[in-house]
Amino acid sequence: MLFPTVEFALFFLFSLLVSWSTVRHHAFHKTVLLVLSYVFYGFWNWHFLPLLFIISLYGWIASIGIALGRHRRVWLALGITACLLTLAWYKYLFFFTQNLVNLAALMDIKLGVEIASPMLPLGISFMTFHAISLMMDVWRGKLREVPSLPDVLLYVAFFPQLIAGPILRASNFMPQLYTAPNPQRIETARALMLIAAGLFKKVVIANSLATLLVDDVFTHPTESSASQTLLGIYGYAAQIYCDFSGYTDIAIGCALLLGYRFPDNFNNPYRSATPQEFWRRWHISLSTWLREYLFIPLGGSRSGQLRTLISLMLTMLLGGLWHGAAWNFIIWGAWHGLLLCVHRVWDQYWTARDDDAWRSSTTWLICSRLLLFHAVCLGWIFFRAQDFDQALAVLNQLFTGAWLADLAPGMLMCVGLGIGLQYMPERWLLRLQYQAMQIPVWALGALFALALSVVEILGPSAPAPFIYFQF
Repeated sequence: MLFPTVEFALFFLFSLLVSWSTVRHHAFHKTVLLVLSYVFYGFWNWHFLPLLFIISLYGWIASIGIALGRHRRVWLALGITACLLTLAWYKYLFFFTQNLVNLAALMDIKLGVEIASPMLPLGISFMTFHAISLMMDVWRGKLREVPSLPDVLLYVAFFPQLIAGPILRASNFMPQLYTAPNPQRIETARALMLIAAGLFKKVVIANSLATLLVDDVFTHPTESSASQTLLGIYGYAAQIYCDFSGYTDIAIGCALLLGYRFPDNFNNPYRSATPQEFWRRWHISLSTWLREYLFIPLGGSRSGQLRTLISLMLTMLLGGLWHGAAWNFIIWGAWHGLLLCVHRVWDQYWTARDDDAWRSSTTWLICSRLLLFHAVCLGWIFFRAQDFDQALAVLNQLFTGAWLADLAPGMLMCVGLGIGLQYMPERWLLRLQYQAMQIPVWALGALFALALSVVEILGPSAPAPFIYFQF
C-alpha cells in the first residue's frame, strides 16, 4: 500500500477516524492502532505477518531477560543474534552462498550448492533495527521498565514507519505510548504541510526524474551522451533525496495527525561541507543508530586514531551491506567509509597546524560543498546501478560520450528543484508554518486539497515505488 495512492488515503482516513474515536480508552486505542498496522502490512503480503510478530517477540523476550539482571549479556547476545539470523536468512543467505560457490569455482572446486533467493519481506531491516534498539535501550537503562508485549508489537509495527522508517529509538517512542494522545496538542498545520511537501517531492520531482531521465541513463548507459549521463547522475542524487525525504515527510505528518511524534530524518544533506556533516543530515535515524549501536561498541573514537579509522570503515561497510546484499552496496559503503577516514585524518592535520582562518572563509565553504556533493554523487552511481559492470559503464560513458546533446528543460528544472530547495532559508519554512497555523481549519483543508490536485496534475501517470522499500 503506497502512500501516494487512493487506497492509502482511504485507509488513513479510516484509521484517523477510528483511532481518535477510541482515544479515551487508551488500551483499546493502542490495540486498534496495532490491528490497523498489521492490516496495513498484510495488504502487501499477509504471509509475512507472523514474521513481523516473531521479530517483535524476540525483542520483548530478550528485554525481559536483560531487565531481570541475571545473565544480562547472554540475553542481549541471544536476542540480537536471533534478530540478525532472521535478517540474514531472508536478505543475505543467497548472496553469501552464491559468492562462496563462485569463489570455489575459481579454485576449481565444485560445491554443487543451489539455494533459491527467498522473497524479501518489506521493511525487514527496519523491523530488526527496532527490535535491537529496544534491547539495547533496556540494556543501557534508558527505559525505566520493559514495555508490555502489546506496546512492543505496536512500536515495531506502527504503520507510518513500518516499511521504510524513520528508525524510532525505543527510549524516544515508548514513553509516547504510556499516555493517550491529546487532541488539543495536534500540530495539524505542520502535519498537512509535511504531507503535501512529501507528496510533491515524491510524486512530482522523484517520480518524474525516475521515469523520464534516471532509469534510461542507468538502464541503457551507452545510449546516453556524456551530458545526459551527468544530468542523470545529478538527477539520481535529487531523486533519492526527494523520494526518501518525501516518504519521511508523509510518515511524520501522518504520525502527527495520529498524535505521535517521529524524529526528523533529513536536514538539507546536500548543504554539507564535510562527510561527517553529511551523515548528520542524511537519514539521521540510521546514522544515529549506526553510531550508537555499532560505531561506539566497536571502540568509537576513544581508542586511538587507528582503531577509530577501522571502526569508521567497518561501520560504513556494514551500513552499505544493510542497504542491500550486493557488491555495489558494499562499494558504496566502503566509499563513504573512505571519505570519513580521509577527512578525519586531514582535519586533524590542519587542526594541529592551528591554521583555520582560510577554512572559515565563504570561498572554502562553497568549494568544500561542491567537492563533497560530487563525491556523494560518485557513490550514488554504485548505489543506483544494478551491478558493478553497469556502474562502470555509466562512468565510462561520462568520460567518453559526446557532450553536445539536448537536455530537457523539465528535467533540468526537476534536478534544480530537488537540490536547490535544500538551500531555502529555514526561517521561510517556519514563517510559512506560523502563517498556516493562523488559517481556519476549513481553509487549511481547502488549501491541502488544492495542493493534492496540483500534485496529481504535475506528477507522471505511472508512479514509481519508494526506493527504500527494497531495504
